[in-house]
Amino acid sequence: MNKRVIITIIILSSISLIAALTTQIFWANDAISLKRDQFADKVNIALKSVVNQLMVSNSFDPAHPSQFDPEFYSEHQGILTVVDPTILDSLLQVEMEFMRIGKSYSYGVYRLDDSVFIMGDLKSGRYELLKSEHQISLSCLCENFQYLLSVHFPDQRSIILHDMIILPVMSGLFLLVLVFSFFFTIYALIRQKKLSEMKTDFVNNMTHEFKTPISTISAASEMLGREQVYTSSEKVLKYSKIIFDENKRLKTQVERVLQIATVERGDVKLKIKEINAHEILMECIKNFQVQVQERNGVLKTCLHAEQVAINVDRAHLVNVFNNLMDNANKYSPDNPHITVTTQNVNGSLHINFRDKGIGISKDEQHHIFKKFHRLQSGDIHDVKGFGIGLFYVKRVVEEMGGKISVSSAKSKGSTFTVEFPIASQKYEK
Repeated sequence: MNKRVIITIIILSSISLIAALTTQIFWANDAISLKRDQFADKVNIALKSVVNQLMVSNSFDPAHPSQFDPEFYSEHQGILTVVDPTILDSLLQVEMEFMRIGKSYSYGVYRLDDSVFIMGDLKSGRYELLKSEHQISLSCLCENFQYLLSVHFPDQRSIILHDMIILPVMSGLFLLVLVFSFFFTIYALIRQKKLSEMKTDFVNNMTHEFKTPISTISAASEMLGREQVYTSSEKVLKYSKIIFDENKRLKTQVERVLQIATVERGDVKLKIKEINAHEILMECIKNFQVQVQERNGVLKTCLHAEQVAINVDRAHLVNVFNNLMDNANKYSPDNPHITVTTQNVNGSLHINFRDKGIGISKDEQHHIFKKFHRLQSGDIHDVKGFGIGLFYVKRVVEEMGGKISVSSAKSKGSTFTVEFPIASQKYEK
């Protein structure tokens, strides 16, 4: 799948997700508006029922004059002779409960002309009651002045949302699942594309690595068939050695690929035994010294560890050392300077491979041990390899009960540290 197709899919998916989110937001807003209208209708019905009962019933006593200031009672006698504060409060409670509105409200009766409150529970404040959307006229009870019965709900939004709590919760869960699925799909798509590119790069590199020795062997074999060559023992020996060396190189490359396949399947069969790490390390350094010297480099050793007996698989440990030194050599642009040190730390043997090469950025350090991963900066594209060496090293080291870590800075070199418990420590695979 090419880059343009992936970008198109991401854009279309993003538009669809935004459309879905927008639709959900509009739907939620419409649902809240509908609930608000329903709530207002319920309050209006309750208020009308209270006024209707006050108007048609003859069993309600008027307000007693002793409850008010004489002058105040005389001024508002028209309404007080019809509406008793205690009865009004009781009627409101009954109707609100019947409509399942709740008890979290305040109310008041006030004169429209001057906004003077006659009675009520004014705990929400006069201003809120004057501006409340829930009001009903009491002109049918008192024709002299325009009185209004006002009700205010401080927690109206909470009451409305509480009645429809299931809908926003379900909608929110649906949106979360949708968003998570979208980002997971995009992540998986990009990851699969990257993995595909890495595998393609791996196949190309492997083809190149195999093609070179095969071509060399073919050319040397052809030369051996020529009369001027096979009649000369010196030339026969020369081309035979070329064939032997290239065949050995080809065998090494094949074994490396097979080792990775084995590690990935989890079929690694380790032959664990106690060995002297310094002996193995010096053997690998001696064999590798030639490659470093060919590039006018330096390979130093500082083996300070005193306890060097570790329980590992000898063959795999040799591969680990060779891989780490090979990387230090390959990723040093000019005249490699490699230092191998050992030390004992808290009952463990630490083996450090330090170079002064191109270094690794912090972002890359999280990925270098992944399969097929190769550094994508600087001149690293000119370095041949499969991108599986460090993957193999990490898996094998951990299988043998060890650890590996890296410390590096861009353009300042890298240090890979392999840690194994010494043989006196309990070995756990």
